[in-house]
Order: sequence, then C-alpha cells, then structure tokens
Amino acid sequence: MLRSVVRGCGSYLPERIVTNAELAQRVDTSDEWIVQRTGIHQRHVAAEGETTSMIGLKAARAALADAGMDASEIDLIVVATATPDHTFPATATQIQAELGITEGAAFDLQAVCSGFVFGLATADKFLRSGAARAALVIGAETFSRILDWEDRATCVLFGDGAGAVVLKAEEGGGTLADRGVLTTHIRSDGRFKNKLYVDGGAGSTKTVGFLRMEGKEVFRHAVVKLAETVQHTFSETGLSGRDIDWFVPHQANRRIIDATADKLGISHDRVVVTVDRHGNTSAASIPLALAEAHRDGRIQPGQLVLIEAMGGGFTWGSALIRW
Repeated sequence: MLRSVVRGCGSYLPERIVTNAELAQRVDTSDEWIVQRTGIHQRHVAAEGETTSMIGLKAARAALADAGMDASEIDLIVVATATPDHTFPATATQIQAELGITEGAAFDLQAVCSGFVFGLATADKFLRSGAARAALVIGAETFSRILDWEDRATCVLFGDGAGAVVLKAEEGGGTLADRGVLTTHIRSDGRFKNKLYVDGGAGSTKTVGFLRMEGKEVFRHAVVKLAETVQHTFSETGLSGRDIDWFVPHQANRRIIDATADKLGISHDRVVVTVDRHGNTSAASIPLALAEAHRDGRIQPGQLVLIEAMGGGFTWGSALIRW
C-alpha cells in the first residue's frame, strides 16, 4: 500500500519578537500573570506588509530544501490558515505561483488551530489514493492581524509564523512498521462556535473582525477532546502512550499540553514544547514544533510521532506518523 512519508520539514518565524514585558506596557498584564496561566514568554509578530503567503512560502522553501526535492516534484499544496492574504484567491495558489509550479492542485483549508492536522489528513488521502505523488502541507498564520490589542485575555496568547512538511507517496507493507502517516482522526462540532471565534467576516459584517474567546471553556473542552481523539488512535493501533517517541501537540497553552500528556500516559520529557517562545500560532504551531525537533535531532527516522490539535468550531484531530 502507499504511505505518505515525511521527506522534509521547514519553518519561518517573523523577525520581530514581542515579549510579555512589552505587552505589559500596552495592557493590564504582567510577565508573571501570562507565564503562570499559559507558559508563554514571547511571540513573533509579522512586519508591516509581511503576509501569510510570504511566510508560508519561506517555510515551504525550507521544507523542500530539507527534503532535497525540487518544487517541480510537488503536485499538491494544502495551506492551513485562518488568516489568508485575501478572501480569494487561495493563499496556496499564491505560494504555488511563487514556487513556479503550474501542475496539480493548490487550495486552502480552514480548521483554525486544527488546520495542520486536517491538512495532513487531507493530503494523506490524496497520496494514498494515487491522486497525487508529492505534497506540501503548510500551516501559516498572521494572527496579529485579527487580535484586539486592548483585550488582555487574547492578545497575550497568539503569535505569527509558518511551518511546512513535504509528503511523498512511497510503498509500504501495510503495517505499523511502515514509515509515513499511519492513521489520522479528525472531528468537529459546530455547537461550540461562540466559545472561540472571530466577530467579523466577508459574508456577515464585511469586516475582518477580532478574535474572541471564552478561555476557561476552551481549556475544559480541549483536554477532554484531545485525549479522546488520541484514544481512537491507540484503540485502532493497539499502542499506548508508552509507545510514543515524541508527542507534538498544538502549542496553545502549557497547562493544556501537560494535562493532555498526563491523560495519555506520555512522559513530559517526550513532549515537544515551543509555546514558551512562539505563543499560539494556530495552524502553524505543530509544523513549527515538528521542524524544530527535526532540525535539532530529537526526532529520528523510524520513531513514532503523535500530533494533535483543537481549534475554533470546535475542530479537533490527531495523526500518528512513523518518521
């Protein structure tokens, strides 16, 4: 059977870093308050004129270089983003054009913070069916553009950035020993819209709007739903938390990360954490963390890597990858 094998990872973070101390000069907050509740010390913010497609393109090029592949080998681009450059065309098509690709398909996918997991699951289906040979899955966000910088409950949480992986269809034996994406699970439940949303849109207010969130409710649902989707993975594969080499969760909040790892029986020393330096970069957070752990040598070929995320909607999901 065909498997979607990770051939390369890449990432990009905007140059500007905003510390908690800087935010404390703008809103009623403090470094101690932010760190205690979220684990975040700083976040990156895109420069004026630095768009989602621009940072996504840089991550894509880095992933292709890491894979040792030419852009002409890619016939599918999936960009997970909640902050596209335009209502249309898709950010993915802009990246496709900049890479000089004129074949195949490129489209955006919107599942907010779960976007990269949804994008990986989607690309996996294309590759495993033979409909595509190689794919770029990109998570790219400029959340700084939809933040109310006077709302201390939300503006301290988010940052900008982009991460990407190159997937290539390769033959596998159909067992858990195969390299590549082994299983994916994605879910959504629209009843929770008002817990985490943006209060604008082209089809409603004709404005971009600002992010709004009921933090305590999101936290409560996150731990339960994230553990639930991973348990589906464990039930399907017969694995447990002890079998996972690296847990790479969505980087929203350090307390959510720790609580989920505890529920799954995964030791904290096997959890990749970047939220302290990146903040919550929504769909970019998992590929940013994957790229960092791949680059510094923590994630090694043959290891089992578990990813999971939950975002507005609610949407949530997980994927198990043999590196």
